[in-house]
Amino acid sequence: MTQETKNNVAALGSSDFVMPFAALGLDTFAVSGDEQEIIKNAQDILEKKYVLIVVAENVAKIADQVFVQRAKNATPCVIVVPFTTESQGYATQSLGQALKLATGINILQNN
Repeated sequence: MTQETKNNVAALGSSDFVMPFAALGLDTFAVSGDEQEIIKNAQDILEKKYVLIVVAENVAKIADQVFVQRAKNATPCVIVVPFTTESQGYATQSLGQALKLATGINILQNN
């Protein structure tokens, strides 16, 4: 049986990224750049059944290995947010995929 969470939102990223979310009283998962730590925290987040997961772009590619298991489900909704000096483009790509899943088209795609 999985553990339920009292909050519906989780934030995953570096301590600097999750700090504002913690100040709002949301559940936060601060990680370093270690791949195994990111994967373990992403798995913990899924087990706790959050509705919305906010992920820092710089850890999203690694965490996506775990989140992709539930990509076709309505929840959790995983939002990737740029959190580096310059966006790596992964946040826009992730948003495009979510829009395509929701609407059938990727309105962010350049043709």
